[in-house]
Amino acid sequence: MSARSSIAARLMETWSHSQALYDVLGQVRVDGDRIRAIAHLGAITYGWTFANRSAKPPGPAPSGALCEWNTESAPEGEVLTGPATDFCQVVAQTRNIADVGLCVTGKAATAWMNQAQRFAGPPNDPPPPGSRHTQDR
Repeated sequence: MSARSSIAARLMETWSHSQALYDVLGQVRVDGDRIRAIAHLGAITYGWTFANRSAKPPGPAPSGALCEWNTESAPEGEVLTGPATDFCQVVAQTRNIADVGLCVTGKAATAWMNQAQRFAGPPNDPPPPGSRHTQDR
């Protein structure tokens, strides 16, 4: 892993693990434009999600809204749109896709979001729907 990738991975880990603190403290995280660095890591690990499970992606990576990746190569009907924080929470497995405001269209996008994993290690399933959320204080 390059130095730049290593730094980005540490940033992602810190962001991901701090979500648990926000949840326990009953606070809603407010992310700024810097969330793009975290979202980028999620977007570029599309292939990793499937390779880590010894599977082929069902199609090219879908494109996004607001921050956009793969817009030129995304096949018609394969789109993922919504808030960057929601996308980051799903690919970091701090939220289940059912618990966020993403709009997922297409076979490849749906398969990806149902098992997204942007961190190294063996395949890890996302948390069950409703299991991770901001606690009431």
